[in-house]
Amino acid sequence: MHEISGRVAVVTGGASGIGRAMVDRFAAEGMKVVLADIEQSALDRAVAEVRATGAEAIGVRTDVTQLDEIEALAERSVAEFGAVHVLCNNAGVEGGALFSDMSLRTWQWVFDVNFWGPLHGCRVFLPILRQQDEAHIVTTASHAAFATGLQTFHAYVASKAAVASMTANLERELSETDPHIGVSLLVPGLVQTRMNNSERNRPVDVPPTDEDPLRMSIHQNIDRATAEVGVSPEDVASMVLDGIRERRFYLLTHPAMTLSATTSQLEWMRGGPAPTPPGDDAVQRRTTAG
Repeated sequence: MHEISGRVAVVTGGASGIGRAMVDRFAAEGMKVVLADIEQSALDRAVAEVRATGAEAIGVRTDVTQLDEIEALAERSVAEFGAVHVLCNNAGVEGGALFSDMSLRTWQWVFDVNFWGPLHGCRVFLPILRQQDEAHIVTTASHAAFATGLQTFHAYVASKAAVASMTANLERELSETDPHIGVSLLVPGLVQTRMNNSERNRPVDVPPTDEDPLRMSIHQNIDRATAEVGVSPEDVASMVLDGIRERRFYLLTHPAMTLSATTSQLEWMRGGPAPTPPGDDAVQRRTTAG
């Protein structure tokens, strides 16, 4: 996109973490922002803080698993600002257990948010984006989409791999049918967010897993590694803005780590050893020991 200031951005999961950082970065560039989040109190607080900077912002409580709420988000965005130029499908959750122990409802919840949320977003907002002179879609996947082996992360890995493939296919199609719409896939590695605490938004019918000893150990290892080598949400937001301006598809927060994971998959296909769990050596050692 050549023009940023004055454009309208919609960000799901916009009240915290990477989503909130994107909102702040967009607002600082003069964009009008729509924050969508399932946590009403966090959403109200975030909108007030963004408006205090002088930016134009609204908040719309949105459960991205519900198509009608995504449709309401789009309607409210256009009613308030007249258009949408940037859509960030960023809301995500992580919940799991050992494969044999994980409930079907947990699988459904993780896929509903991580895959169906972006799918709903793209389907609903695409007609609006097509009406603009230039537009962009950013969908958040994960390093986990290109890595395997971390225990209890089955649904998260599968959902992120699915959304990565869908987004890549969409980019190829839109490059031919709607070349004024860019598409980016954000691939975060270790980022200083509350993703390990995403069960705070768990529906009541999804069994809790965050107090399982194995899960607690893995989350503690990830938290320690993130404290050591994780990047800030603000750094990720700057990468996203640059990616929109430069129309880059892959936005990798930890390129060496993700490229190594991808290379390991290729070697596995060629008959080599199976990949080790994702993350740096410290994460792998701690997870094994924990």
